[in-house]
Amino acid sequence: MREPVELRRQRILSVVRSRGAVKVSTLAAELAVSVVTVRRDVEELARAGKLRRGHGVARPAEEVGGPGPSGGLPAPRSGDPAVDGGAVALVVPERHSYLYETLHGARSVLEESGIRTALHIAPRTPGGERPLVERALAAGARGLLIAPHWRSAASQEADYGWLADVPVPTVLMERRPRAGSALHALDSVCSDHWYGVFLAVGHLVSLGHRRLVLAARDDSPTARTIRAAFAEIAAASPEVDDWSVVLSTPDAGPGPGPAEQSDPDGVVYSAVPAPHRGAPLDLAALLRARGATGAVLHGDVDALMLVEKLAESGVRVPQDCSVVAYDDVVAALGSTPLSAVAPPKAEIGRAAAELLLHRLSEPAGSPGPVRRTELLPRLVVRGSAQVRGRTEE
Repeated sequence: MREPVELRRQRILSVVRSRGAVKVSTLAAELAVSVVTVRRDVEELARAGKLRRGHGVARPAEEVGGPGPSGGLPAPRSGDPAVDGGAVALVVPERHSYLYETLHGARSVLEESGIRTALHIAPRTPGGERPLVERALAAGARGLLIAPHWRSAASQEADYGWLADVPVPTVLMERRPRAGSALHALDSVCSDHWYGVFLAVGHLVSLGHRRLVLAARDDSPTARTIRAAFAEIAAASPEVDDWSVVLSTPDAGPGPGPAEQSDPDGVVYSAVPAPHRGAPLDLAALLRARGATGAVLHGDVDALMLVEKLAESGVRVPQDCSVVAYDDVVAALGSTPLSAVAPPKAEIGRAAAELLLHRLSEPAGSPGPVRRTELLPRLVVRGSAQVRGRTEE
């Protein structure tokens, strides 16, 4: 027996008021009717002022709009379940252009699905994300996408307990918790940075470079993964005769000490020489001392600055030293455009948002298996690396 039109429309109103914005296709599936039928119902309800109609989405009649303090994203308004209950909190560190691309990828997916986003920028202090998440939960956020700063392994461990207790669906972006930790069974979407380093080293080796240097940061899980991966790949490569790892800038690490000499997963790599801890890196002197002709530089801003320093010291890129940057945020903008490993930053955000949407659509009490997704970076060749020993034409 066909359900009466008015009853069906009341059910639509009930779903929209309880969840916030809902896709028309989702309503059609739940009501077991065609998308055309639901679209017609939504149009009639919108004409009557009972809800608002968007592109493929039905929204509550009263919804907060306009730009908020986050710079274009709507600000949450606590105390209004119909509004706050429809929000997904996005938490990223301040001054982190790499993750801002990830953020925009996530936002695009959520907005296409009619779900409001609330952006929270975490300060660069240990535990800075926790009060922001608590505030978002108090405002009624129904989901969380988060990329904690985790400047050191210790700060990473300190966040495991409270993050594991977040009562709404949560997806980590560009973060992989320690195996066996309280967050091991939390959904996450990451770049495969081991593969990214593999691409960089492989590119330099293919051009004949046998003595390599990695100048990298050490102030995030990504940085620590890159350092450990470089050590593992270089040490295992029969083509590499010599390799070393140094900090790219004095402030590129969480601080000196033996605890910083190993990856959080226990991978021990080439120790940073003491003169480079807390002191400016003289990359030209290091290259000459090691006889190195190839360098991997993380991240982009540090890479561009180091290349300028090399030029001041009479080391030409790529004639004297071939360079591959890591991140590819601004690598192409230098006076010497740098070849770079480009993690799929926006795609990470999109995949994380899609995973969160999947979690939000699951029946209460019946979650599916935890998902840990990795996307592969790619190598963008721009000419800052050349065959070893080749002279300028």
